Amino acid sequence: MNRGRKILVLSHCILNQNSVVLPYGRKMLDFQKLINYCLENNIGLIQLPCPEFKQLGLKRWGHLKTQLDYTGYRNLCKKLLIPIVEEVEDYLANDYKVLGVCGIKGSPTCGVTLTCVGDWQGEVSTYKNIEDATAKVKMVEEKGILMEIFQELVKDRGININFFDFDNWRENIDRD
Repeated sequence: MNRGRKILVLSHCILNQNSVVLPYGRKMLDFQKLINYCLENNIGLIQLPCPEFKQLGLKRWGHLKTQLDYTGYRNLCKKLLIPIVEEVEDYLANDYKVLGVCGIKGSPTCGVTLTCVGDWQGEVSTYKNIEDATAKVKMVEEKGILMEIFQELVKDRGININFFDFDNWRENIDRD
């Protein structure tokens, strides 16, 4: 068997757009180049779990990082990530190369370079119109909750992994 001895960790929705908040799902063709590249180059894939789906289900509203930044959600992310970190650790201990962790720019959970924040709370009917609510949302140069915790967990174990957004996958995978 030909093992490429290379691994790439992917945000859940890169392989499963069915889990994305409506209407933000993309066509799987958007991700096909990355997936085909990995298959053609014998790069193994680890799919991260989706804590938003696990915590809130499929019929959830879109959330902001500021809404998800509470102890229970952070604990869920950590609980879901520990087996992934252990898997990464085992690959590295057996001379595999982990090419990186590929996230989704703007995601409150899986953003790497950008995430969305804002002062949303309370009853939606108190907003006069949708613009009142969306005016409180902005993108900031921070990681989403899951990526923050993932980076902390690997750092605590002395593991150095490159984190990058899907939009920049090619330059990050090809740099090695």
